[in-house]
Amino acid sequence: MDIVLKLADDYVLDRAWAALLPVSAFTTASSNAAGLYNASSHVLPPASQPSAWSQLISYIPHPPLPNELLTAPLVQSGNVLSAWPRDYMPRQIISLLAITLVGIHLLYFIFAGLSYKFIFNHEMMKHPRFLKNQVKLEIQSSLKAFPGMTALTLPWFLAEVRGHTKLYDDVSEYGWGYIFFSIFFFLVFTDYCIYWIHRWEHNPICYKWLHKPHHKWLIPTPFASHAFHPLDGYAQSLPYHFFIHLFPLHRKLYLGLFVFVNFWSILIHDSDMITDHPLEKIINGPAHHTLHHLYFTVNYGQYFTLADRMGNSYRQPASELDPMREVKAAEAQKQKEALGKNQ
Repeated sequence: MDIVLKLADDYVLDRAWAALLPVSAFTTASSNAAGLYNASSHVLPPASQPSAWSQLISYIPHPPLPNELLTAPLVQSGNVLSAWPRDYMPRQIISLLAITLVGIHLLYFIFAGLSYKFIFNHEMMKHPRFLKNQVKLEIQSSLKAFPGMTALTLPWFLAEVRGHTKLYDDVSEYGWGYIFFSIFFFLVFTDYCIYWIHRWEHNPICYKWLHKPHHKWLIPTPFASHAFHPLDGYAQSLPYHFFIHLFPLHRKLYLGLFVFVNFWSILIHDSDMITDHPLEKIINGPAHHTLHHLYFTVNYGQYFTLADRMGNSYRQPASELDPMREVKAAEAQKQKEALGKNQ
């Protein structure tokens, strides 16, 4: 997230914060009289009468302003700066909230939209247990969950941005061998942790209020991928944050993996039941997760089948379990009834 925040600051947020909380608003005599910075600070006389907005925001707390930010040449050159620098925590909190909310909406609608259009079999919508207006309900559920999940995740993103993780930048620090190993290690570690979190969420103590809202979608579409109770979605994301506090991971690789896991969550909700492929007994793919939504207590894993095998919750996908068979059976029954009425 620190990479995303830096890019956002470079191209958008520096200008936005400079417009919202410019240094010039805090260099007037009125702000000096309010005691918002040390009397020893160099105060630049305002070039003109301060606006009502400047007078209003001059009372907002800010960190001590370095003298070099208050020099006349800097302001006169038109280089407008914000009184809230990039490393100021309140600015980071607000910026991260905005970036995360925008990012999750874009990721969700782009990836889920593409999966829905090009991968999801729309014939599944004829399934007897596919809900009326289900796609709309899935999207509404996701949109309601995003603010809560974002707020809960914010402390982890803030810790990352402020350097409290084991993320690193220089490949040579651990070598290319560790780079490739860490991809596999990250997926195995998070998969095993998510398995037990997910399985715990099926415990009767919390299932009804915590995880059942996600299992409302017996025949899910890609838009069901983020249709969680906010605490449910947050709980299943915790292993991703735990990892970078426990183990070194390259910063750019972490960003790529974070996008990938969201994409994978969308992909496995396409109700696909393609079976008999070489990796079927290793990779926990869409067919496995389709069975999870249909039978509830099988295939809790996210990427691999190993945790399910160890936990005796694995169910092998098979063509006879394909929900499309029920769709075809229902259509055949309708045709049979229609022919009976015509005779």
